[in-house]
Amino acid sequence: MITNYIKIAWKVLMRHPVYTFITLFGISLTLTVLMVLTSFLDHLLGPHYPETKRDRSLYIMQMALRDSAQQGQSSGPMSFRFLTDNVKSLKTPERATICTFVNSSNAYVGSQKIKLNTKFTDADFWRVMDFTFIDGKPYTEQNIANGDYVVVINDDLRNQYFGRGNESVVGKPIEIENIRYRVIGVVKGSPFTRPFSYADVYFPYTTPKSNYQESGIRGNYISIILAKKRADIPAVQAEFQQRMARIPKPIMYYGAKYTTLELNAETYTNNFLRPVLARDTGLRTILFGVLAFVLFMLLGLPAINLVNVNVSRIMERASEIGIRKAFGASVKTLVWQFIIENIFITFIGGVIALVLTGVVIHFINQSGWIAYADLTINLSVFIISLLVCLLFGFLSGVVPALRMSKLSIADALKQ
Repeated sequence: MITNYIKIAWKVLMRHPVYTFITLFGISLTLTVLMVLTSFLDHLLGPHYPETKRDRSLYIMQMALRDSAQQGQSSGPMSFRFLTDNVKSLKTPERATICTFVNSSNAYVGSQKIKLNTKFTDADFWRVMDFTFIDGKPYTEQNIANGDYVVVINDDLRNQYFGRGNESVVGKPIEIENIRYRVIGVVKGSPFTRPFSYADVYFPYTTPKSNYQESGIRGNYISIILAKKRADIPAVQAEFQQRMARIPKPIMYYGAKYTTLELNAETYTNNFLRPVLARDTGLRTILFGVLAFVLFMLLGLPAINLVNVNVSRIMERASEIGIRKAFGASVKTLVWQFIIENIFITFIGGVIALVLTGVVIHFINQSGWIAYADLTINLSVFIISLLVCLLFGFLSGVVPALRMSKLSIADALKQ
């Protein structure tokens, strides 16, 4: 029976090219936008190169100190010493890395100035991240202990500073902020949309200007904890909170006394959304209201327009409905026929949208708008798109199907 419904739907599509074009255009355009947005969200939040272990990673980024009256506050990254004492000593995780967020520096090739994004890290950074080394290798604990002036650079900086070519640059000097370093490795770059891994140059934390020797509680460093497996994340978080609870209070920082310390080890998604979710309820309500409105504009309005198109398309089949009712077809049978037909049509639009999405994603990846962009149509994007196709087909088909199936036999045959 379903096969017959699909055959009927195909013949109806071929009968009215204008309705077909309008229907497929509305479906494919809407689903293309949704798939591109889903792919971009997956690019932002999913486990991708070089942060392929995000699903079992916890991020410690922002410490908040408050006084007893909850009026004074100091917030920001932590010192290297604080993270070494309170994160590196945790027993539950597989390992943890300490690094800075992105900093700025300059290098010169002749008179040409190259603006650099830089990061200071420990040796575990290269074990928590999954960088691909095009040339050379990462610096090690021994390099750090020796105080070696070595750096890892990305392939884009290699091409800018040393020129394009197949010759290895490992061992060659590079001068950054009037300090000479030795290139020890070259990695495939990370997109700037992944700020925990993104940089042009990676320094050992013992090199100049890292400020790793600060003795206070606050500083320029953040940490990423890697659990042994995803199921261990709650245990790691519990151990970390126990460690935070043991820190003596009040805490003195720049002459101020703070009685409360707030610091969490969060998943990447929670860390990403925390600046929004941490705000007052009114702003969160406005944000979610705006998101709901955007979703309605992307999905609801096209569905309403398709309802109108489908009503016009099905009205022309009123005599068919009348004849089928005269031969005993029930309302339920007719409703399911039109819904299945509409879902079939929606899936055709979904296939077109899939092709268009591939074209748009390829254009974004190749455009250079986002360096090292790697948007993809992966399994999660495909499944979400498939569910949207089903929902879209159902929403735009159920209303006209119900309306037409309830026509009386006499009225249907008069159409």
